[in-house]
Amino acid sequence: MAAQKPRTGDGPLEVTKEGRGNVLRLPVEGGGRLVMELNDEEVKALYDALEPIVKR
Repeated sequence: MAAQKPRTGDGPLEVTKEGRGNVLRLPVEGGGRLVMELNDEEVKALYDALEPIVKR
C-alpha cells in the first residue's frame, strides 16, 4: 500500500526551485492551494503579465 502524504491545507504564497523546475503554491478561495510546476520561461511570462498591475 502506498503511503499518502497529509494535506497541508492553506499556506502562504510561495515559489520554490525544485530540480530543474519552479513550484508555485498559490492559496485559493475556499481553502487549499493550487500547485503548479513552471519552467523558467513560464515564470518570466507570468512575471511580465503581472508586473504592470503590481504596485510597490
